[in-house]
Amino acid sequence: MNIRFIKSSEKKRILNELNEKFGVDSLPYLLIGTGKERIRAFSGSMSKDEIMKLGDMANVELIGSYIMSGKDEDLRFNFDFISLIRKKITNGIVDIDELQFYDFIRGKDISLKCEKGVVVLRHEGNLVGVGKSNGEKIFNYIPKERRIKIKANNKTL
Repeated sequence: MNIRFIKSSEKKRILNELNEKFGVDSLPYLLIGTGKERIRAFSGSMSKDEIMKLGDMANVELIGSYIMSGKDEDLRFNFDFISLIRKKITNGIVDIDELQFYDFIRGKDISLKCEKGVVVLRHEGNLVGVGKSNGEKIFNYIPKERRIKIKANNKTL
């Protein structure tokens, strides 16, 4: 079994970063580290000991939902995590227009001046993605399998 439980001091550091950048003040999940610096969130009723016993019988590397990666200097979280905490996010949001949205969902980077670091993108009041800004451009983090590839109304989405 290749998992480790995130210690309370590391969870506190993660929460402090999320609070500072995005206004998220709590994470009611058991955080689990897996290979490649990935962090998963588990909200079930199993204890750590029960999870470890289960790991002796079966592969539990995929327990919980993948929420973020710690391989960059900034925490890089995925879109599914945004869905879990969308009501808590109050900072670090960048509004994009319709053309920028179409480009973004197709996997393109967006030229837009904003704060450096990881940002959450919002279009028409909906949180639509995560990217990393260098101050001049937002680099797209949408996985290739989730990018839109269809055409509609003579526009490529």
